[in-house]
Amino acid sequence: MRALLFCVVGLMTASSDLAFAQMKLSTKPANANETRYFTAIDGLMDGNADVILKETRQGKTVTSAVLDVCYPAEKGSDRKDRFVADLAVNGQAMTGTTQTLGGKLPVTVKLARKPTGDTFEFKGQISIGPTVTEVASSDNSDLSEKEFRDNQTVDDVITSAPKDFSEVSPESIGVKVKLEAALDFLKSLKGQDLEVALSSLAVTCDALRAGEQTITLSADPDRAAALIAKFKSQPGVVAAGWASGMVDMERTIRFSAVDWRDGDKINKDKLAAGIAGVLTRTLAAKSSAAAWNANTGTLQLTFKRPSQAYPALDLTETVEVTALVSPDKPGGSDKLMLWIGNPVISTADESAGAKLNLAAEASGDEEGDQTEDNGSVDALAKEFKGQRWDSDKSAWK
Repeated sequence: MRALLFCVVGLMTASSDLAFAQMKLSTKPANANETRYFTAIDGLMDGNADVILKETRQGKTVTSAVLDVCYPAEKGSDRKDRFVADLAVNGQAMTGTTQTLGGKLPVTVKLARKPTGDTFEFKGQISIGPTVTEVASSDNSDLSEKEFRDNQTVDDVITSAPKDFSEVSPESIGVKVKLEAALDFLKSLKGQDLEVALSSLAVTCDALRAGEQTITLSADPDRAAALIAKFKSQPGVVAAGWASGMVDMERTIRFSAVDWRDGDKINKDKLAAGIAGVLTRTLAAKSSAAAWNANTGTLQLTFKRPSQAYPALDLTETVEVTALVSPDKPGGSDKLMLWIGNPVISTADESAGAKLNLAAEASGDEEGDQTEDNGSVDALAKEFKGQRWDSDKSAWK
């Protein structure tokens, strides 16, 4: 009898725990709102549209939707326009009107959405001004909120206070500015000793959606810190700092600055002569010219040597090498770092008299293959008593 009583009590306790667990599970509504995304609808603007369709669902029922479309403002143009339309949902029908953000053109959306197994089909029309696009898109998969966020483009890295120049480049500056202030910011750069990357002038779909554009420019490393401080104070600037640029650590050495400075300034003439002296040996060429770029602070070295393509013709190879010198970190240092680019080689007939016209060709290994420059980086490290970069340890050797 006692055993039977314990058994009944145990069953009651288990039933109570199960009921409590079920009660806890049922605290979440059976038809809670969920957000899902589609990031492609085939055929829009000849396949050049960047589309985000955001749906709010209750169970399998769509309760609201927003269609965000970014597309070329003109056919074949890099300039973008965009519209964002709130869509009314009535069964399978999704409809809405708005206007484009740039051209202020009227937009009408009429779509039919149909589940097809695990995917979805969209049919209908999207009108932008006088242009009507027929939509017939199948096999569209949706994404969860987390999946959508994970797939978003990573923004350009701008570092306002890097510990050193191992991950950002000393000449490269990134400035994130609000779209409405970008034109005035760019105009303020006119007449300054710097270079703006042409590619950064394009306002991308990501920039339109964020409302911010990243302008990339190059300046002499000696002036970069002052420029960054100045940019931070300008209207509409969200962030300013160093960014990735031309420096590849595999082709960079670090050495003591003491022998290469006059006071607090780099002795550029002495440095150019030292670099050229090494490269004349490794490239088996005569130094022809050396010039420092006032905008970017780069050193352009030019060398000449006989071409071996057809020795009897006395053709000449011109070898051009770009270099960049800066402290190894912002804020001053007793170390300098030297990056050396891969040689770019062209061949021409520079002999006396009538010339043989040759098709222009250039060679240069973008991957930084050491064999292409006959060990120039190692030779510079030896001459300057410098260190090479250890990529495995992310530290100077």
